[in-house]
Amino acid sequence: MRISDLSSPPGSNKKPKRRGLGTGSGHGKTSCRGHKGQKARSGHGNLRPGFEGGQMPLIRRVPKRGFINEFKKKLEIINLKALNSFEANSTITPDILKERRIIKKIGDGVKILGEGEVIKPLIVKAHYFSKSAQEKIEKAGGKVEVLS
Repeated sequence: MRISDLSSPPGSNKKPKRRGLGTGSGHGKTSCRGHKGQKARSGHGNLRPGFEGGQMPLIRRVPKRGFINEFKKKLEIINLKALNSFEANSTITPDILKERRIIKKIGDGVKILGEGEVIKPLIVKAHYFSKSAQEKIEKAGGKVEVLS
């Protein structure tokens, strides 16, 4: 390999556009801004997103519906049938569920619902339980512990 064999990576040696240098620069007499108008003026080209030139913006014309509660708790929900993969008498916590990728994140808490059956006795620790889930776990010989 010689020094004459070396070259810069493609796209690295582009020259920046030199505007405002007249018709001979390749960018014309208006410097790529077109003729007149708001974006041709100096200092007036930056418009906020959604600005429609003084016309009532679309976001304000469209009717608003409904209500979004920003204080809503984001719970991870699990059904009992997902707990059958654990061994008998094992302790199930939200951290173990996350580790096994049964839930993505703990968030504001974990709620166990009663869909499906529990075959083995399990010790289940979670933030919330439905009545049917609690009954089915205790019927199978397991324990339910509510986390705060």
